[in-house]
Amino acid sequence: MRSPFPGMDPFLEAPDLWPDVHTELISSMRSVLADILSPRFVVAVEQRLIVSEDDSPAPMGAIVPDLAVVTPARPGVTAPLDANYTAPTLIEPLPEPEVRERFIEIRDARTRRVVTIIELLSPANKTPGTPSAIAFERKRSVVFESHTHWIEIDLLRGGERFEAIAGKSDYCVLLKRATDYRYEAWFIDLRDPLPTILVPTTEDFGVVTLNVQQVFETAYARAHYADAVDYARPVPLPPLLPADAAWVREQVRRWMEARQKGNAGGG
Repeated sequence: MRSPFPGMDPFLEAPDLWPDVHTELISSMRSVLADILSPRFVVAVEQRLIVSEDDSPAPMGAIVPDLAVVTPARPGVTAPLDANYTAPTLIEPLPEPEVRERFIEIRDARTRRVVTIIELLSPANKTPGTPSAIAFERKRSVVFESHTHWIEIDLLRGGERFEAIAGKSDYCVLLKRATDYRYEAWFIDLRDPLPTILVPTTEDFGVVTLNVQQVFETAYARAHYADAVDYARPVPLPPLLPADAAWVREQVRRWMEARQKGNAGGG
C-alpha cells in the first residue's frame, strides 16, 4: 500500500525509524541506478563508521549509551574468600557510541574511479558539532574541490542544512557537478511529490535521471511501512505549521478510511 502522502512521509522521519528507512531508500536507489548504469558503471553501497570520542551533543532524537556499566562486586566471585580488603566496585566499559552511515558511489567499471557520490542525509549529519556532522562537512568540501559529482538528498525537516539551500523548503536535493562551480537544487515541500533528479556521470556517458518518488514508493512498499508506522501518533519533530498539520491529519484520515474499506472488501 502507498503512503498517505504524495511525496515524503513525515512520520518516517522519527529517529527510531529513520535508520531503517535510510537503509531501504539507499538500497532502492542503488537497485534503480544499477539497472540503468550497468555494465558501464559499478553502483556500490559504501559505509563510513563514526565513533564519538568526546562529549559532543547527540544527534536529533538519538539515544547514546552510557560509557560504562557500574555494578557492585559480588563477594566470593571477584576475590578470594580469605581476601582481607573491601570489595571494589566493578566498572565494565561499553563500546564507544558508533554511527554507521551508508551512501552510494558510482564508479567507472574500467578505471574504478569514483565519478558520483550520492548522500542521503541522516540526523547525525545535520546536528552541528557532532563527529558525524564534522566528518560529513569535511567530505563534502573535499568532493566539491575534486572531479567527482556530489548529490545530497535531504528528506528530513529537522536539523541544519547546507547554507546555499537552507530555509527554502521542507526537503531538498542538492547537485554539485564536478565541472561547475554552481549548485543545482530541487526544493520540495511537504505537499509535493519527490522530484526526478539528474545524476551526472562521465563526459562521454552523460547524465541519467533518478525518480526519487519511485524510489520512495518502492522502499515504502517493500518494508511494509503501512503496517509498521503508527499514524495515530503525532508527527515527529520539528512541529508543523498549523495549516500543514491540518493537512497531514486529513491525509491520514482519508488514507485510513480507504484502507479500512479495502480490508472490508477483501474479507
